[in-house]
Amino acid sequence: MNEQEWLGSDNQLGLDIWKNKYCNDGETFDHWLERISGGDREVADLIKKKKFLFGGRILANRGLECEGKKITLSNCYVMTPPEDSIESIFDRAGKLARTYSYGGGCGIDISQLSPKGARINNAAKETSGSISFMTLYSLVTELIGQNGRRGALMISIDCAHPDVLDFIKLKTDLDKVTKANISIRLSDEFMEAVKEHKQFRLHFTRKETGQVIESMVNAADVFRLVAETNWDYAEPGALFWDRIKSWNLLANTDEFSFAGVNPCAEEPLPAGGSCLLGSVNLANFVTSPFTPNASFDFDEFKRCVVIAVRALNDVLEEGLPLHPLEEQRESVSSWRQIGLGIMGLGDMLIQMGLTYGSKDAVDFCHDIGFAMADTAIAASADLARERGAFEKCHIDEIMSTPYFKANTTDATAEKVKEYGLRNSQLLTIAPTGTLSTMLGISGGIEPIYANFYERKTESLHGTDVYYKVYTPIVERYMKAHHLKDDGELPDYFVTALTLDYRQRVSMQAAWQRHIDASISSTVNVPNSFTVEDTENLYLLAYENGCKGLTLFRDGCKRAGILTTHEEEQKVPTAGVGLERGEIVSIDDNVIGKKRKLITGCGSLHCMAFFDPQTGALLETYLSKGSTGGCNNFMIGLSRMISISARAGIDIYTIVDQLNSTGNCPSYSVRRVTRGDTSRGSCCPMAVGNALLDMFDEVQQELQQSASVASGHTPPVKKAPVRPRAEKKVTAESILCPQCGEPLTFEGGCNTCKNCGWSKCS
Repeated sequence: MNEQEWLGSDNQLGLDIWKNKYCNDGETFDHWLERISGGDREVADLIKKKKFLFGGRILANRGLECEGKKITLSNCYVMTPPEDSIESIFDRAGKLARTYSYGGGCGIDISQLSPKGARINNAAKETSGSISFMTLYSLVTELIGQNGRRGALMISIDCAHPDVLDFIKLKTDLDKVTKANISIRLSDEFMEAVKEHKQFRLHFTRKETGQVIESMVNAADVFRLVAETNWDYAEPGALFWDRIKSWNLLANTDEFSFAGVNPCAEEPLPAGGSCLLGSVNLANFVTSPFTPNASFDFDEFKRCVVIAVRALNDVLEEGLPLHPLEEQRESVSSWRQIGLGIMGLGDMLIQMGLTYGSKDAVDFCHDIGFAMADTAIAASADLARERGAFEKCHIDEIMSTPYFKANTTDATAEKVKEYGLRNSQLLTIAPTGTLSTMLGISGGIEPIYANFYERKTESLHGTDVYYKVYTPIVERYMKAHHLKDDGELPDYFVTALTLDYRQRVSMQAAWQRHIDASISSTVNVPNSFTVEDTENLYLLAYENGCKGLTLFRDGCKRAGILTTHEEEQKVPTAGVGLERGEIVSIDDNVIGKKRKLITGCGSLHCMAFFDPQTGALLETYLSKGSTGGCNNFMIGLSRMISISARAGIDIYTIVDQLNSTGNCPSYSVRRVTRGDTSRGSCCPMAVGNALLDMFDEVQQELQQSASVASGHTPPVKKAPVRPRAEKKVTAESILCPQCGEPLTFEGGCNTCKNCGWSKCS
């Protein structure tokens, strides 16, 4: 078999993902399969049949340690929370950097850090607060590369921390902590106070000084603030922390505690903990799909679960010496967490004619979920018989947990009673954004995002033409039933934005009953969704036993993902068109602006000149201050910006190029140590941001003067022109950095349906 036979010769997107993300130095498909399956024929067979796939770190890295590469096989880690000292705070930053350098995402909780204003015994006299150090951890995430991508980070805080209000509002500033997701640990005490509109105590005791900082807040007001910021900024997410602590196999084990969650929140883990991921493709266990005789092959599904549990345990053993930090190696050795999950749920339900979130679908998912949990626990017990139980396995404590009692048959319970378990944690549901896109199925627990996506092409006459690209499951159904248009699809083809949120929560709650870890959950809702709806969604999720979720409202301020195409904003340029090689000529009749920038090397002066009629950028001059980098470089950059602008390239495209220049170490160091750098992470980025600020300022001035000004400004002399190049970036859009197409937000991941680029939040 080769990759075309595996993924389909017409699945160019999937083939590109496999080649670019998982294939090592041009290896063949057979060599890749042998490497990532560890030579296990049963595992290889499941992968070939697309019934099971390991997580991305395993698909990319397994076996490469033999080539001397520093890699990990774990997708995610939770760091030991920083203690309330400057040494501990920066120690965690260093450990974050080391973990990122191996390819792992991280979660870190800051609840042990003193709130703003607490007394400290150093030159500052009082602390800047826990929130201030989030910038440090976000910066580390930004700096450390992972084979062409950036690390993923989750920062959490307890709802009783005195800084919690600032934490909630932090990311309403879109320029702050840009490289981290944030979530709040909401306790049962807090949620009950919300429902009863009671006061809730924020409190912190600083161990070093004994100082107690506390205040009372209205819980419903705080909850409303969470809802408002989620509604418009898609953060912070909610973690129902007491549910996380009580619904798992270690709920009655006193020596165990969760320290935080991984970046997509499906993995609560102890300090230093990590988890290996793998997912079963539910869609490929349906027999006679799209017919009244469709059924689910439970026997084959259970066989797959047994093989997958064993396979993940084999990878765990191989990966033990590969973890970046000693504390991670010790934690994994003691607790042995694995994370087997699902993908293709939305496709499976469609193949069986079930509507996502309906009672029939929820009941059916309970059947699958119980079968998965019972089988996985039994498989772990069999491994305990062969290889020994995990180091801190206390059988009576495990068997007395509510989760164990609800998810095991008598036969499985007997096995566990006799042998214990090989793993303290078994099941999770990750986003599977890239994996599911590669296979052409729905991701994680999510419904299909849309029935189709719009693609743009240019006709022979130079006009944009939009056409439909159907989601694979939709295309297969339409071909099987000879449909010509998606309007003819049955009612059970529901999508993320047409689904009622109550159905979405019902489905998550059903699966959570059978998952001992957690579920990566982003509820996509339409733009019309209200703040009150958001409050009701979170309350419903809490009441139904979910462990956490976040919301993404179409068109919110953190949007810029795939929606319907809109008319492009016309951006003023220096002319309506140019012959090749011609540029706009200018005279002294221009509008001038100036900005002083602070960079890693010192000060930098940026002057820009704009067309007095259109406000288009015409020319830029850069010069350094007394300490500010290489002046020849500044001159060269300013000349290239100027000639680009005068050649008809709009300012957004120019700034997009400047923003693609990376991170400067000296810039980053100064940002942390002195905090006075201009917006950006290197000189070209700072220049681009300054140009945009001045451009916006000129546009506002021209709009204001247009209604009151009289007289005529002599026109700027321009050379003959032709239509400018197509604009790649606008102020309102966030496009794929690889191919420029709009991004889809599904399953907690931004994914490009055109080229396969993906970044999970």
